[in-house]
Amino acid sequence: MKKFLLLVVLVVAGWVYFHEPAAAWRGIPAPKDPVQLGTDLPAPFVHEGYTITPLARYSITAIVLSRERYRNDREADLSPIDLALGWGPMSIASVINELKVSQGGRWYEYTYQEPPLEQRQIETHSANTHCLPADDAVRRELLAVKRHELVTLEGYLIEATSADGSYHWHSSLTREDTGAHACEVMWITRVSHRAP
Repeated sequence: MKKFLLLVVLVVAGWVYFHEPAAAWRGIPAPKDPVQLGTDLPAPFVHEGYTITPLARYSITAIVLSRERYRNDREADLSPIDLALGWGPMSIASVINELKVSQGGRWYEYTYQEPPLEQRQIETHSANTHCLPADDAVRRELLAVKRHELVTLEGYLIEATSADGSYHWHSSLTREDTGAHACEVMWITRVSHRAP
């Protein structure tokens, strides 16, 4: 009997841990496109042995479609977390609920049975963002961000180059691209998050 009860408890705990609750808000909580400006950029600077070159000022308010914590890849010291973000039609709860979103290996992927939007709308209103916190306070806030929260990020799209020049991590500078090199690499100076 004790073994049976233990099995039941483990099954229930596993279901709670892995079950993804549905999005339940109304309206479009992140109606605006990200803002990107190429003026008044700071000079390149060194961080964690990498030269960080700001390429554009960038701010975004979006729904967190998924989050993935990284600890062991080369970029983990710079970017401890990736956020898959959705704005405009990709911040609508009923749309998100039709998508299965996953992340891994610094990629963001989604699948669906029936497309909730035209494919191009999904592609141009969502993005995987590699988050590089500017300081420890920003890092703590980023690591506290949860799936389905409304998040605002401010900072810069950047390129990170290793000291010996053998490694480059370059941000996309458009929301129109897909596939390899389409992710935003963002130096984040300010973050806020809340329920939508």
